[in-house]
Amino acid sequence: MRSALPLWIGAALMSAAFSACSMFRASHAPVTPVPAVQPPPSGPLLGVASWYGPGFDGRPTASGQIYDENDLTAASNLIPLGSRVMVTNLDNGRSVQVTINDRGPFVKGRKIDLSHKAAEVLGMIGPGTAPVRIDVLDAPAGSRPAGTAPSYFVQVGAFSFASNANRTARQLTRYWPDVNVDRVQSDGRLFYRVRMGAFGSLAQADRRAHEAARLGYPIIILSE
Repeated sequence: MRSALPLWIGAALMSAAFSACSMFRASHAPVTPVPAVQPPPSGPLLGVASWYGPGFDGRPTASGQIYDENDLTAASNLIPLGSRVMVTNLDNGRSVQVTINDRGPFVKGRKIDLSHKAAEVLGMIGPGTAPVRIDVLDAPAGSRPAGTAPSYFVQVGAFSFASNANRTARQLTRYWPDVNVDRVQSDGRLFYRVRMGAFGSLAQADRRAHEAARLGYPIIILSE
């Protein structure tokens, strides 16, 4: 089963994060997958799969989609959101095709968290985990290679006006050197997000988030 994230962690940019009054929170924020695809990696990923469902059904995933335990989906930190993968249970030879729409698992040594339905197809509901082979069929264009760990960013706010974003960035640069203002298009609107990083690990991003939160900034942590 999948472990819950700490209450301050978000996975990606969501529309609510565009508000300057966004709070340090635990929402899975959406990233809209790019429809174009890139070739799959040269070889499969091997590892342990688990599954999740109870307690998560009906919640938003890292992609922005609502988690439905009866859909053929999965969570992975090593495969880009929006990717289609074939997962094969090495214990019994059963396979299922799923779409990566969430982040996880958050247990060391596991490569993928399957939906309840996908785990049922693979015959691993009872055991809870199984050794699997993961073949990436396609992934969004421009995404990081499958099998590589994500980078983490600490977002302080997203603003409609560049002047507000630049003012916040100037305040932050008094304390940290890695502050950037990025232009982001969402639903046809232009926003300016202020964030720090990238960080190589969630622990590093978490430390910075706590430091910034103590100064009164509304913080979310994003992964890419």
